[in-house]
Amino acid sequence: MRSLYPFLFVWLWSTGFIGAKYGLPYIEPYFMLSIRLAIAIGILLLLAKLFRERALEHSEKKGQMLVGTLLHGAYLGGVFFAIKNGMSAGVAAIIVGLQPLLTALLAKIGLGHSLQRRQMLGLGLGFVGTVLVIYGAGKLGTQAPPLSAYLAAIIALIGIASGSVLQKQAGATLPLLSGAAYQYMGAIVLVAMMSAFTESQQVRLTVELIAAMTWLVLGLSVAALLLLMVVIRAGEIAQVASYFYLVPPVTVLQAWWLFDEQLGLVALIGGLITVVGVYCVIAVPSKAASSS
Repeated sequence: MRSLYPFLFVWLWSTGFIGAKYGLPYIEPYFMLSIRLAIAIGILLLLAKLFRERALEHSEKKGQMLVGTLLHGAYLGGVFFAIKNGMSAGVAAIIVGLQPLLTALLAKIGLGHSLQRRQMLGLGLGFVGTVLVIYGAGKLGTQAPPLSAYLAAIIALIGIASGSVLQKQAGATLPLLSGAAYQYMGAIVLVAMMSAFTESQQVRLTVELIAAMTWLVLGLSVAALLLLMVVIRAGEIAQVASYFYLVPPVTVLQAWWLFDEQLGLVALIGGLITVVGVYCVIAVPSKAASSS
């Protein structure tokens, strides 16, 4: 059953883009994130109390807040800022799609992890496949965004990669529920500031918005995040990061199913290349990967 966790995570994580598409016509993005994180913090702290998790030590609280600021605040805030300032979702996804490669590099430097040649090939194939999926789905766009949008996307990339490595360093003894809550506490400070300085906080309450927010909180901010923490704790960091390559193909598939969006031959070939790339990374036994 645990072997299915990474793929369940990918499916849940991919629905975030679908949920945003349903909800964002009725609420501004940073304000939506702020509300989503605030509700998730309350749910996670309540669950932590119900399951009688031990209290986090002061150093653990600070560490998880730093992870959350990077993994959620910088990543989501950077992507939203880039798209809001003229970058197409496809270009943003390609830049952030470098995350598995950067994560593997940071893990090599910070954690002493090494990769086999087949894993390096797999990471490269995964990125090529991601570009083809986005290109084939017609989401690259044509208008050149400003430099600030590129900087925001790069900040998002660095945030999610470094946050993943720091979470791996946190170890296996950290309580999952309260750890996740403190991650969101770190993230909400950054996101709420972005909302306060750039948005009006106006909301049009609709059934679609309520449904989207409910799913984004329960399915993504709670279930998907906890799965990600379990997967990071159990696996080699480069292997875990490679699963993010599967997010664009799965998102395109979901959008095709729900919104009848374009799904061409190039996107299908890209999805196939991505799957092969991820297999090359995860098929290498952990022992072999760490001793190479």
